[in-house]
Amino acid sequence: MDVFTLDHRLQNDSVSVMRTGLCDIRLSKDSRWPWLILVPRRADVTEVFELTPLDQVMLTFETELAATALKKITGATKINIGALGNIVRQLHVHVIARFEGDANWPGPVWGFGKAEAYEDAKRDEFIETLREALSS
Repeated sequence: MDVFTLDHRLQNDSVSVMRTGLCDIRLSKDSRWPWLILVPRRADVTEVFELTPLDQVMLTFETELAATALKKITGATKINIGALGNIVRQLHVHVIARFEGDANWPGPVWGFGKAEAYEDAKRDEFIETLREALSS
């Protein structure tokens, strides 16, 4: 049986917020956008259609849960959801809060500028707020 291992790039670029039934919900370390990354804890999966039908439903449910929580706590203009995987092949879903006038509005977040780290206290406070919103 294969064992789930988090891709090292996802490990380095994000911090775990909480685990749900299927995913590890992670916060991107780039503070320019409130940005969650959902990683299904399944070994060797690169595409949504490779998940079992039940896991596909769970991923949809958990993505909606993350998007709703992020919209609620940030008041974002738009929530962007995407699963690209061109660089990091391990299946993961980005849920990103966007605001008019943010760092690259209305353009994409990928490849724009240089990441800006959270201050530790602000990151920890945001994670706690996320956990509360995700659990309610």
